[in-house]
Amino acid sequence: MSTWANLNLQDSASPLMEQLIFFHDHALLILIMITVLVGYLMFMLFFNNYVNRFLLHGQLIEMIWTILPAIILLFIAFPSLRLLYLLDEINEPSVTLKSIGHQWYWSYEYSDFNNIEFDSYMIPTNELATDGFRLLDVDNRVVLPMNSQIRILVTAADVIHSWTIPALGVKVDGTPGRLNQTNFFINRPGLFYGQCSEICGANHSFMPIVIESVPVNYFIKWISNNNS
Repeated sequence: MSTWANLNLQDSASPLMEQLIFFHDHALLILIMITVLVGYLMFMLFFNNYVNRFLLHGQLIEMIWTILPAIILLFIAFPSLRLLYLLDEINEPSVTLKSIGHQWYWSYEYSDFNNIEFDSYMIPTNELATDGFRLLDVDNRVVLPMNSQIRILVTAADVIHSWTIPALGVKVDGTPGRLNQTNFFINRPGLFYGQCSEICGANHSFMPIVIESVPVNYFIKWISNNNS
């Protein structure tokens, strides 16, 4: 989860988020190189006193500063397209979770199992335990198995919502009347926090998401307890 004065991306808990962070660092390095080069050229331009009396046009330099940016853009575009297709790819899922956005809470359905569905509301500050996180903890967490492919189907019952978990690199819009789908793979146990990321009304800030990632045998036990 995000901590105080955290300016960077959250630590990844899925392979796709790792790839997103690598791409961010790759693009940032290219931007820093361009900024340093342009800054150096501007500095030299302002502070030198030499004038080239014979420079009217330079075809060579114009070719260079047209072709070079195109090559740099390719270095950004190819990794970006690769990542775009990776994010959309659905591998054979072990578990399917359906998430429905409401004003202002989430409801979940484990459609692979019978009668496992529940609503998830934010815990109000006055009911929060001393070790709870204000505006982030919920009464019913989403329990999911680690090291398993998870498919999530997202929709909404009223207005557009957005189901977002930054540590997993997941952000899916929930649109009324439509079913959006994505997948993720949690590679470590723990609690992962997210929030609705689409302005959806007065209490938009008060519909958090909490995923509890557990080993598969604990997940099976949780499913058995909730099925009975």
